Amino acid sequence: MKRVAITGAILAVASFTFAQAGATQSQNPPAGQQNTAAKPNAPAQETPPKHPPQAKTQPEFDAFKAASANTDPAAVEKAADDFAAKFPDSELRVILYKTAMRGYQNANNADKMLDMARKALALDPDDPEALVDQAEVLTERTRDTDLDKDQRLDEARKAAERALQTIDTDIVFPAGTPPDKVDAYKNLLRSSIYSILGTLEFNKNNFMAAETDFRKSIDAYPQQPDPDRQNKYPEALNYANKAVELTQDGSGAHTLAIRERDRLVQLTGGKPAPPPPTGAANPPQSTTTPH
Repeated sequence: MKRVAITGAILAVASFTFAQAGATQSQNPPAGQQNTAAKPNAPAQETPPKHPPQAKTQPEFDAFKAASANTDPAAVEKAADDFAAKFPDSELRVILYKTAMRGYQNANNADKMLDMARKALALDPDDPEALVDQAEVLTERTRDTDLDKDQRLDEARKAAERALQTIDTDIVFPAGTPPDKVDAYKNLLRSSIYSILGTLEFNKNNFMAAETDFRKSIDAYPQQPDPDRQNKYPEALNYANKAVELTQDGSGAHTLAIRERDRLVQLTGGKPAPPPPTGAANPPQSTTTPH
């Protein structure tokens, strides 16, 4: 599984920053409920922008800190479930489930990673990070022999497409985060999303559509290797080699596969394959891998 490089860091900083800021903050009446009785004909207000998750009370924040202190993903999951039971209205529940999600990802436990993504999305269906993880696991772990293959891949596509729509509205960064860091993180998410969509198209033999999505993935976050993904490059190289074998010589998809194979060989410390003989497709310069 491949993931966004700085997700964990953003979550680690954001979770405590947001929660602590809200622990002592007084709560205002919900938007749209102030003076509505005096203005029965007032136009409906637009949905307010997403605000950082906040603790409403000090005990809630203390319990959140204790739950977050766990390092084992199974312990984080249990702590998240206990916290959600004790504070069923807490905005911090989604952070804990995303923390467990990230822990299971690091442990390469895709099934539990998907479970945590779904728990987070049950609380916040527009969370882009959870949507990307959901789409990624479903795309990578669905097999042709799965009885629910079509359902899983449809869920993956919908999650990826929804994430594209919510990146700019539903990611909240700690105050003071440099704009370039914000843009880089969002672009990295977009790159992952387009790579997922490209993989879905590739697996359906829609090679032209796959190439379009892979190129969008490159454009969103070009040639900046993610240190957290390096241990996944050999797996990605296997996909690229398979793509070279399955695509037709001279086709755009074949050219793209050669390009990606050579890039991954370089990233894993090897040397690119020699150019194909005269008359075959010329290997282009760069691309991204199917996720």
